[in-house]
Amino acid sequence: MYYIDQKTYTTQEGKTVTVLTPTGRLDITTAWQFRLKLQECISKLSRHLVVNLGQINFIDSSGLTSLVAGMRDADKVKGSFRICNVHPEAKLVFEVTMMDTVFEIFETEQEALESESDSIAS
Repeated sequence: MYYIDQKTYTTQEGKTVTVLTPTGRLDITTAWQFRLKLQECISKLSRHLVVNLGQINFIDSSGLTSLVAGMRDADKVKGSFRICNVHPEAKLVFEVTMMDTVFEIFETEQEALESESDSIAS
């Protein structure tokens, strides 16, 4: 089953950051749902997003495309888009496609959130 956990944090500077943690697979059958969720979060909740991929054990090109689209949406509104906790099996896909050089990828959710605090340029 596919599920997206959603949390909202406020940094010490008062900036709202949404953390999304999808579970299962991020592939052709789920990427569109995830894409819609990213759009909704960026437009309604916060332009600053952290995507925790620790529960995603499989990602395909449509999953990567949804992440790229989310990053572009955040860029358009001068937000930020970070990825963290990439599952080892999914990490290979990022490396092979060289997407690991495109995204800001952090080991842990905490590091991604702390980095968010460091880069305040609202």
